[in-house]
Parts: sequence; C-alpha cells; structure tokens
Amino acid sequence: MKHSFITPRPKKLISDELRLVLFFFIVTIGMLVGTYLFLCYKVYDFRHERQEIEQKEKELNRSIIQVEQEIKMIDKEAHIAEQIMTDNTVLKESIRNLFDLVPDDITLDRAELDSSSLILYGVTPNKDVYEYMLHAPLRSIFHRTYTSFYPVENGWYRFVSTNYLDNETQEPSE
Repeated sequence: MKHSFITPRPKKLISDELRLVLFFFIVTIGMLVGTYLFLCYKVYDFRHERQEIEQKEKELNRSIIQVEQEIKMIDKEAHIAEQIMTDNTVLKESIRNLFDLVPDDITLDRAELDSSSLILYGVTPNKDVYEYMLHAPLRSIFHRTYTSFYPVENGWYRFVSTNYLDNETQEPSE
C-alpha cells in the first residue's frame, strides 16, 4: 500500500545544506588557523629581529664608549702638545731675551736655563762692565743673584752668575 504520491527517495546521512554549512565552517576554521600560524611566524620573526637589533645596539654602545675614550685621549694629547708648544715658545722667547740682554762686551761660554734658575758662564773685560751692563738687568728679573769672578791671563775676568727665582705661589695648606 502506498500512501505517498511520490516515489520515496533514499535518505542521505549529510544533506546538501549541511554540506554547505560544513564547507563554510571548514573554510572559516582554515582561514583562522592560517591567520594564527601567520601571526605566530610574524611574532617569532619580530622577536628574532629584536634580538638582532639589541645585539647591534650593544655593539654600537661599546663602540661609542670606545670612540669617546679615544676622543678623550686625543684631547689630552692635543692639550699636552699645545702645552709643550707653548712651553717651547716661551723658552725660545726667554732664550732670545737672554741673548738680547747680554751686551757686546761680555762673551757667554755657557748658559743653563731651568724653570726657576739661570746659570751663566762667560768672560767680561772688567767687573764694572759686568755690574752695570748685565748684573743690573739680572737683578731686576731674578730674586737672588750670585756672581763669582776669576781673573784670566789677559786681564779679563771669567765669571759664573747664578740667578734664582723664588717660588711665589705657595700651595694652600689643608
């Protein structure tokens, strides 16, 4: 007995509508998993890049410190060179002034110049020429002057003049 007007169809376990819904769910889950995997890769890549950048930053900081130390050393060397150049210029001027100070009648054999003393060895025709022409200017420059005369066979005098500057800048005592 047939009660149906149509012929019965075989029943399917999964209908077409359910297949369509499952397909969309699978595509959506696939897209989510793909996005998750892409984001995990990017996080890993960013961490790796950050570590490389941190390492480069540490190397740059070390090189900056090294360059700063080299700059300080070069500045010190430049200051020392400038000081030496200034000292040499002052010494050169002092020697020039010393030789300008010596009159033509007096002959110097040797001069020893120190930071606070001057020792002159020379020959003078007589003591008065030395006293008025060389000793007076030396007394105006130095604090203490001592001169010794030794007669020479031709009537002239060999002299040794020792001149000292006193240290006027005293260190403050603590």
